Amino acid sequence: MSDQKPTASDAGISTRTMEIAVAVILFVLGALVVFDSVRLGAGWADDGPQSGYFPFYIGLLLCLSSVATLAQVALAEWKRRGEFRGAIAERRSQFVAWGPLRLVLSVLLPAVVYVAGVQLFGLYVASAVYITAFMRWLGKYSWPRSAAVGAGVSVVLFLMFEVWFKVPLFKGAYDPLAWLGF
Repeated sequence: MSDQKPTASDAGISTRTMEIAVAVILFVLGALVVFDSVRLGAGWADDGPQSGYFPFYIGLLLCLSSVATLAQVALAEWKRRGEFRGAIAERRSQFVAWGPLRLVLSVLLPAVVYVAGVQLFGLYVASAVYITAFMRWLGKYSWPRSAAVGAGVSVVLFLMFEVWFKVPLFKGAYDPLAWLGF
């Protein structure tokens, strides 16, 4: 390892920042579970535990572990500032650099859009669009080839599940296949 400072291209998100972000998100999630469990009833009734009894304790554990993580991060920062001075104190562990994070987000964000597309247009249509877009965007295939593979995969899945196995897959709120009677 060199003692050089990281350049702008090496910059990214620190491990400390990610630990804080995850702890806060899990605390909010745990608090939501605790709140809703109390609303449902988190006590012990004559006939046993109420419906919110076990979720209440799961939410409470999430909140406590999040507070413990935040305390651990704060303690590490306090120790780092108190014991180490100079160049060593300026180096922090990096969770991810911006370059690799962009690659991850280039797959994650379209996947989130795909999930929304499944909810709106159903599994077959959203999958055809998703496969076509990914082949074109990341694979750099031609539009005709991308569209043929995207549509082909969806048609094969449709025939296999809907026609042969008689197992309907999820249809969205605006699924065009509903017009065909499926």
